Amino acid sequence: MKIQYLTAAVLALAACVSCKTREDTSAIRAFISESWDSTIHYNPADTGTLIGLPYPYTVPGVGDTFPEMYYWDTFFTNEGLVLDGRLEQAKNNTDDMLYLVGRFGMMPNGNRTWYLDRSQPPYLSMMVSRVYEYTEDREWLAHAYDVLKKEYGFWMTERITPVGLNRYSSSAGDALVQEFVDTGGRRLGTDFRKQGLTDAEIYTLGRNFVAEAESGWDMNPRFDRRCEDFCPVDLNSNLYLYEKNFERFADILGLPDEAEEWREAAEGRKERIMKYCYDPDKGQFYDYDYVNDRRSDVVSAAIFSLLYAGVPDKEYADCVVRGLDRLEYDYGVAVCEDKPYDYAYQWSFPNSWPPATYITIAGLRNYGYMRDARRIARKYVAMVTKSFGLTGHLWEKYNVMDGTTNVSNEYEMPTMLGWSAGTFIYVDEFLKGNK
Repeated sequence: MKIQYLTAAVLALAACVSCKTREDTSAIRAFISESWDSTIHYNPADTGTLIGLPYPYTVPGVGDTFPEMYYWDTFFTNEGLVLDGRLEQAKNNTDDMLYLVGRFGMMPNGNRTWYLDRSQPPYLSMMVSRVYEYTEDREWLAHAYDVLKKEYGFWMTERITPVGLNRYSSSAGDALVQEFVDTGGRRLGTDFRKQGLTDAEIYTLGRNFVAEAESGWDMNPRFDRRCEDFCPVDLNSNLYLYEKNFERFADILGLPDEAEEWREAAEGRKERIMKYCYDPDKGQFYDYDYVNDRRSDVVSAAIFSLLYAGVPDKEYADCVVRGLDRLEYDYGVAVCEDKPYDYAYQWSFPNSWPPATYITIAGLRNYGYMRDARRIARKYVAMVTKSFGLTGHLWEKYNVMDGTTNVSNEYEMPTMLGWSAGTFIYVDEFLKGNK
């Protein structure tokens, strides 16, 4: 009887906790739903440094901290918009990006003239794929496909390396390069101009900082402040998914020869990723330093982009999942493993960023690691609900150790909605058994 009583008590407590969690997530979902409209701007004409866009667009958060549309932020925002019943706005964001690619031949970091020297992690083909999934508008897809091939051409001409994989870089002029030397130093808490570097070394450092801004992971320990020297595992995973998306788009549009070309391109990229990014001795994937012919020694959540994009065979997917042993903590996945780094990077331990959480869970789901996916998802919900209960906001990054916003910070952290909201909605729907 005593055992039965305790079991009943435990079950009742679990039900109570579950009920409280549902109340918390419902409150956050209501907050997001009520906040979407405050993140939508509409400026159809170029005004000063702001590049006009033909449709209303979503900015990263509420307020004036980032009053532009940003590239990879918007992918995660769109995922939330679609799942929250706002397909029209997700399509508006996608059409605005297609407009920018058509106008500039690449998708800039954001719709400001000062962002025209660099892009960000490529996600536009994924955004097109999601919109088409709901609209099934073949005419629209045909137009989007033609534009996306221009963006792909940018990556394959302006960001290609001799080993056939891609890197991040920029077309920044001297003034911006020098500005980034100071900006990077300020964000990392040092003055690189007082470290005995030559003028050429200072200039190279500045170029690498601009390239790191294009990576979206600014600043991080993966590239040892030499971002231009690396073929990042996540960038090349994304471009593999572009090629697979293009193969599917061409099939839908009745272009079998093009579909076959994209299939071959994807297979070639997969072979190169396996050759250069996979370390058979360590049984793990790393960013590849093509200049020095060696791999990074940092395990990062970027490896889950491989699973998100569907790159590795099952045996190598198991290797990726073992990375959780070095990245998973009480409140989810850190963006980089805990190691003695030379600086406190914001894209590193103990910080957890929503886009990395999204990609991790989506990748695990793709390969059937549902128990791991649900565990990470529950930890993420616990972290966000805890922080939201204390602050009333969604934030751009969190601490995976204690679930707070006690994070390595290079600037005053804004209260973010976009990718934090999109990731939360995605995770919530997944745990409910929906998309």
